[in-house]
Amino acid sequence: MSVRTVMVDSSVLIDLLRRGLDPALELRQRARTMDLATCGMVRLEVLRGIVRAKARDAMEGFFNVMCCASTDNRLWDEAAHLAWTLDRQGWTLPSTDLIIAVCARRIGAAVLTLDSHFFDIPDLPVMSSLDELR
Repeated sequence: MSVRTVMVDSSVLIDLLRRGLDPALELRQRARTMDLATCGMVRLEVLRGIVRAKARDAMEGFFNVMCCASTDNRLWDEAAHLAWTLDRQGWTLPSTDLIIAVCARRIGAAVLTLDSHFFDIPDLPVMSSLDELR
């Protein structure tokens, strides 16, 4: 898969944090030729779970240097349409994942995730391992 921008899902960041690793260091070492991206939903999911203020500040700093996909009413409409379409096909996915997927599509990014739901979203490039960033 040849991509230039990678939307890092909260599942990856939370996994790194739980293992005591610095997400910024781990991702920067692997994604030297790619832009790392985030969105408000990922930011919310990750920051709400960090207990220590110093760790939260560090993670917030990392989010601040990543490309951020903006959300507007059109994005929410796209996510609602995607949800409706997938629901009719028998695929009921979490709304948070749909927002992240639409944000990634908006900026032309692949999604780096440990969450299998993203593989059910048509026309969304998905990476499931940090090793794919090399």
